[in-house]
Amino acid sequence: MFSFANPAYLYLLLLLPLAVLLFLWSRHTRKRRLNKYGKMASIAGLMPEVSKYKPWIKLTLSLLALAMVVIILARPRAGAKTATTKVRGIEVMIALDVSNSMRASSTDDPQGVSRLQRSKLILEKLIDRLGEDKVGLIVFAGNAYTQLPITSDFLSAKMYLSSINTNMVPTQGTAIGAAINLAMKSFTQNEKSGKSIIIITDGENHEDDAVGAAKEAHKRGIQINVIGVGSTKGAPIPMGGQGNFLKDDNGQVVTTFLNEQMAIDIAKAGKGIYVGGNSADAVTDVDDNLKKLAKEDLERVVYTQHDEQFPVFAWLALLLVIANMLVVERKNKWLSKYNFFTKNVKDAKK
Repeated sequence: MFSFANPAYLYLLLLLPLAVLLFLWSRHTRKRRLNKYGKMASIAGLMPEVSKYKPWIKLTLSLLALAMVVIILARPRAGAKTATTKVRGIEVMIALDVSNSMRASSTDDPQGVSRLQRSKLILEKLIDRLGEDKVGLIVFAGNAYTQLPITSDFLSAKMYLSSINTNMVPTQGTAIGAAINLAMKSFTQNEKSGKSIIIITDGENHEDDAVGAAKEAHKRGIQINVIGVGSTKGAPIPMGGQGNFLKDDNGQVVTTFLNEQMAIDIAKAGKGIYVGGNSADAVTDVDDNLKKLAKEDLERVVYTQHDEQFPVFAWLALLLVIANMLVVERKNKWLSKYNFFTKNVKDAKK
């Protein structure tokens, strides 16, 4: 079966009749100008080297070469074959903390990169490492919500990252346990594939039993890794405007700390690892731990293969261009002694 991958380019073939019309118009204009100097029969004798037929030959070669180029752009294909490939990997649910404390600086400098922005940078690098795995995204504060169901569409996962902010969850707080419970429900029913929950948070859990939820996840064969973002020295929470920070009921600036011990306890209960978000090896460490999980066939992808035919037309186009270059508009001297279109004078007298 013969087909084209980009058939829309075939409309360019409409340029061929236009090129012929332009050629005829130029020939007519040339003839009209020559008529100003006398009759064509007389003028032709003054131009013995000019061929009547070479311009038409060159036009034909040029049009054929152009047609070949258009066909190449349309990508001709033949011989469709159905192929099946299996995707092997693990399933990863990422739970991202979007509570107000994530607005605070991720370093000791109060004006440093925010914890949420640092988390997004880590997530983007981590998604690039997942390869053929599946990924899902959950955001949480006082409650947890699925932002992206588990999928192999990493492009969509990255697109969602840019839209994440601390106003996404109406209820403030840090319910890490709720995020873990929601993540456990988000995996597929494939019991053989390795599963992991990656929590990115500053560890200030005020709502529920995150450690208990992590233990339950481990019982179900789910690994939990935690990436802690923030400073143990604490940082104020910006609320918009220069020098405007969150204050308590007494008017004092609220300071938020990275609770590393809580993050470590959650990772330990989930038989995973804890890494600091400010570490240059954070993504590598988590990725190395994910590689320990068993990979399984996640899905089967069926696609159609075609044999590309454009090289044939590319060679034809090249040969036509070369032939066009070799054809000159003057008469060939070695053919001038032959007259293919009129009778020999001697024969005419007989």
